[in-house]
Amino acid sequence: MRNRLHYLRPILDYLGLLSWMFGLLMLVPLGYELATLMPGQGSLRVVGFGAPGVLALLLGAVLKRNLKFVPLDGRRAMLLTALGWILVSGIGAFPLWIGLRISFIDAYFETVSGFTTTGITMLQGLDFLPRSILFWRAFIQWLGGLGILAFFLAVLYTGGSAHHLFSAESHKVFSRRPAPGLFHTIRILWLIYGGITAAVAAALVLEGLSIFDAVTHSMTALSTGGYSPFDASVGHFAAAGFRHFALIEYTLILGMLAGGINFFVHSRLFRGGLRALWDSMEMRLFWTTLAGATAVVFFDHARSVGFPVMTPGEIHDLLRTSLFQVSSILTTTGFATADIGTDYFPAASKLVFLMLMVVGGCVGSTGGGIKVLRVGILLKMLKRQVLRAIHGPAASIPIVVDGEAVVAEELRRASALFFGWVALLFVGALVTALLSEHDALASASGMFSALGNIGPCYISAGDMTVLHPVIKIVYTLGMLAGRLEILPLLLLFSRRSWR
Repeated sequence: MRNRLHYLRPILDYLGLLSWMFGLLMLVPLGYELATLMPGQGSLRVVGFGAPGVLALLLGAVLKRNLKFVPLDGRRAMLLTALGWILVSGIGAFPLWIGLRISFIDAYFETVSGFTTTGITMLQGLDFLPRSILFWRAFIQWLGGLGILAFFLAVLYTGGSAHHLFSAESHKVFSRRPAPGLFHTIRILWLIYGGITAAVAAALVLEGLSIFDAVTHSMTALSTGGYSPFDASVGHFAAAGFRHFALIEYTLILGMLAGGINFFVHSRLFRGGLRALWDSMEMRLFWTTLAGATAVVFFDHARSVGFPVMTPGEIHDLLRTSLFQVSSILTTTGFATADIGTDYFPAASKLVFLMLMVVGGCVGSTGGGIKVLRVGILLKMLKRQVLRAIHGPAASIPIVVDGEAVVAEELRRASALFFGWVALLFVGALVTALLSEHDALASASGMFSALGNIGPCYISAGDMTVLHPVIKIVYTLGMLAGRLEILPLLLLFSRRSWR
């Protein structure tokens, strides 16, 4: 028992500092709520933001008390990552639970969906919700975009376990760094992240959006989270008669694509390296997938309505809608200008969307999914097996990406992650089918959406809110597993991890 406590002490220490930081962050929505509160008007939302903020500060003080920082090994870093995301999601659920008087399971689901940038929502009537709540949803997605622990490292932490913490939260292949030193790198990435968010918000304001709508949409576009203040998502602007609604959609397409691209590519772009957009296997595969999927969705709908009878304006609208939805699904953002579950998108388009949900964005991006680079590696592994069948099993055929041989560990990780995905997808789809009336495609799409951190699926928002609590818990675990790339969450449930 003493050995186990000794093992847990450093984890509790780091959790305390993380909780303390999150308590301070809750001052942001609390300040917004107080600033917009009418004189003499009471508000449960003040309590909803203030109480968990104080609780987080007190919990941080208790956990941190009399403990010293001890460097973490890889296993404890993964345990801390899983516990940290579970903890901040629990604290972050209080404003929704208290302010909106919804069940805590729904509030926790909504918050996990926000932090993991999934975007599945348990809320309806978004157009009429308090702005402080809508801002909170966008803010937690923005924080979760590059990672809670990445923000923690950039702002507060200067200890010796940074590399373990950073890699535990995002098992992504970072081939290059924009600057020497991990802390310098993380801070540069956050500056790029914040700078692009501000640029998208400014463009949206110029196109006619209010500052609030521009800021919330820019935060959820760059984080590839997809929370919108409107039930109709981005389709609201066309329906509401915004003059420049098409330009708004194109701006958000650029914002989503920026979030779905490796942020080290952005770093190279800012230094004048335009070749960064196509000089790697992952970027070429990303653009190819985007163009190919857009073409399939475009022609699938055109075939269903009769392409020859479409006017040039209708063709442009269809092309923009197809590009928007493919960009939204591929980057795992989840914005919508048309519901992917309706007949507007025929069967072939729906299958394409499911495929894109698995692929996801690039490594080093805010997107979810298996990642484009890993899909490319898996394709190369398949090609190698074909060549070995031709030339014999003794043939030495390395997997080469951008001129460098992929190490065996990364190959094993890609294969294990893909298998874990398939297993979790099956479990989630099975649970949904058993405990709901949804068909096989809809049941599978729900877990596709959760595990891929995407949001849209073939279960409507109204049906999502009345799902069995067990399904909601499974989807919550799926969202965390998808964001943390499975392993940290599996370690959390392994007794050997705590010895």
